[in-house]
Amino acid sequence: MKYQNLKIKTNDRITILTLDRPEAMNALSSDVLCELKHTIEEIRKDCPRVLIITGSGKAFVAGADIAQMQHMTAMEGKAFGQLGSEVFRQIEELPFPVIAAVNGFALGGGCELALACDLRVASDKAKFGQPEVGLGITPGFSGTQRLPRLVGMAIAKELIYTGRIINAEEALRIGLVNRVTTAESLDTEVMELAREIAARSATAVSASKEAINRGTQMHITEGIALEKNLFGLCFAAKDQKEGMTAFLEKRKPSFQ
Repeated sequence: MKYQNLKIKTNDRITILTLDRPEAMNALSSDVLCELKHTIEEIRKDCPRVLIITGSGKAFVAGADIAQMQHMTAMEGKAFGQLGSEVFRQIEELPFPVIAAVNGFALGGGCELALACDLRVASDKAKFGQPEVGLGITPGFSGTQRLPRLVGMAIAKELIYTGRIINAEEALRIGLVNRVTTAESLDTEVMELAREIAARSATAVSASKEAINRGTQMHITEGIALEKNLFGLCFAAKDQKEGMTAFLEKRKPSFQ
């Protein structure tokens, strides 16, 4: 299917999804979010080993579309927030890893999109922030929930209350991103990371993602029980046999 605001490319079981609305710095309008929702559903069916999300031009995503939001009523604002939150939750719950390749501005909804991904690799030109309070609103796409879980409550409150925009090095220091690289090396570094993950057992990586995402929302006793069950289920998959056999035979595993 052709999309107006997105580009999709798949190679070696790694899918790259590019938000392609550079004239608006990839701002998230309702149309973009609806396209993203449909696209993620299709990508889930294809089940790549890794999904990479990035933006075209100077921005990852500069935020939600302020021109569209300006005259919304309270009910329309709530519906817009619900749409964005549903799409980002959809991304978070994909059964394979998602890497945000943050090439530029990741502000407001763009920062929230990056937070919904498993890993974040940033260009040294990237900027992050939740500047919504300067517009008279709160973060609306789950930023108040994911940011504290990632960087801690005190730092998240400071960033949200002030609306301050930070650079990539500061984002790395507080744990918002996993890595920072040069703008020229971003695509290469992200692809190398994706290939490293894709070379592992997809079954084990998916189970590990479920154990982390679900388990950290539980009491530790319940989380440990979840891990134990997922660990046991791995032994019913071909990947476990191949991985352990390859280890004992001193060769690289060939996961299917």
